[in-house]
Amino acid sequence: MKKADYFLYGIVLFGWSTSWLPLKAQIGSVDPEISILWRFTIALIICFIITKLQKSSLIFPLKVHFKMALMGFFMFSTNFTLFYYASEHVASGLLAVVWSMTSIINIFMVAIITRSKPNYFQLLASAIGLFGITLIFIPELKISKLAFESLIMCIVGTISFCLGNLVSRSLQNENIPVMSSNSYGMLYGCFVLIIYALILDHPFRISFETSYLAGLLWLSIISTVLTFTCYLTLLGRIGAGRVGYATIVFPIFALLISTIFENYVWTPLAFVGVSLIILGNLIMAKSN
Repeated sequence: MKKADYFLYGIVLFGWSTSWLPLKAQIGSVDPEISILWRFTIALIICFIITKLQKSSLIFPLKVHFKMALMGFFMFSTNFTLFYYASEHVASGLLAVVWSMTSIINIFMVAIITRSKPNYFQLLASAIGLFGITLIFIPELKISKLAFESLIMCIVGTISFCLGNLVSRSLQNENIPVMSSNSYGMLYGCFVLIIYALILDHPFRISFETSYLAGLLWLSIISTVLTFTCYLTLLGRIGAGRVGYATIVFPIFALLISTIFENYVWTPLAFVGVSLIILGNLIMAKSN
């Protein structure tokens, strides 16, 4: 890895560690898919402006647009909708813990596509990681039955994100600039979010509370434009396995933030569970 890759890692860790609390703060007066719509509307405008300033191409064949639409569906709409709904019932730090399983899911998806078998260490890492998540959510399940539904939504959302990863990697292999694919991916994702809102009959409104607007700007600029650009750039440069190192540390920071601002209580099971997830991610990253 080059020095620039470590710098990108630092941005990804910072952006993702600090995104979960403002994400949870978006829940309330505005329906989740509407908040996500405003988030990506702001982000895609910034991305298109940057793309234009970089003089990158914005004209692509229909086949490429189809892939960008898939990226928008998996990464910039469905994934976030599920996580936003899940955040209504569990602490924001726990969302980050489930999200950290991307490194493990990425490897298995690549294995399915390439028709290769995961090695022993990858299977071990997966088992350890899943067991760790189970331990963390046991106390939550005792408190609320809705925690189980939230866990399922987080897992499906993470799988959706990983499918988006594969599409993004495919676009980069075709030499499509990350900022260009992000711009169109978010645009198509916004179309999907509008469809979701229309189906659910949710009003297109926005909250003008300072906390909501501040969180919206943070999520749009820092957590989306900056962090996703760095993450997807890393994904294209060093691959899904090695970029998985970014998921080893940020859940700890996210849970610490959740402890300070949401009074998340660390139970012995939670401590052991987080340790196992970190161990699983570390084994997975080392196995590549």
